[in-house]
Amino acid sequence: MDGSNANSVPKRSPAPEGDLDQTPIFLAVLVVLITLALLYVWKKKRTARSDVLLMGLCDSGKTLLFSHLILDDEKETFTSIKENLGYLTTSSGELRLVDIPGHERLRGKFFDQYKNLSKAIVYVIDSVTVQKDIRDVADFLYTVLADKATVNLPVIILCNKQDEALAKGEGAIKSLLEKEINLVRQTRTSQLQSVDPQSTDAVFLGRQDKDFEFGQVSQKVKLVACSAKECQLDDLNAFLDSL
Repeated sequence: MDGSNANSVPKRSPAPEGDLDQTPIFLAVLVVLITLALLYVWKKKRTARSDVLLMGLCDSGKTLLFSHLILDDEKETFTSIKENLGYLTTSSGELRLVDIPGHERLRGKFFDQYKNLSKAIVYVIDSVTVQKDIRDVADFLYTVLADKATVNLPVIILCNKQDEALAKGEGAIKSLLEKEINLVRQTRTSQLQSVDPQSTDAVFLGRQDKDFEFGQVSQKVKLVACSAKECQLDDLNAFLDSL
């Protein structure tokens, strides 16, 4: 009986000669695809633009603005020698706010460090001293707007210190900036004529056949009045919520 049962067990036919089990190959391909997908997601997350850069000259009020937005408080501020970082929750998600030092020897370095992670630019101007400092204000703003890393970013220009009696309004500041940027553009263009265009990160700002106006640039630029001291930041908050 035992022999009969043994004989009745079906024998497994050997695989035809030349046929290979494809399962290991499929599994290997699947592992490679999953690995590539995870690397893509990791790299994309690492390079995602989530920073809002607070920029401007020294004493424009950037760090006080940072204090209001991140700490919800007014702190005594000093000239920054390194960036300040903080996270801000808005109606559209979380943003990292980067307060870039305004000193002329530092601002370019930190701008280069963070520009490729930036989602938007907040450029702060001292509305009281803007006419006196217009060359430096316009020159740094030109650098920011003409950089290839910022050509598609929204930009808000905050005309700060509107609580002070001698502050200029945003309309007057816009006219001053457009006129001065036009001069800066002429100087920069002359300097670049002897440089290989492929070796620079800058683009031509505005239209070559017209005097400069903010409406000519690729960025969406908005000028608004504000006062960090009086915490009059409604336009800034609305801008941040829109990102």
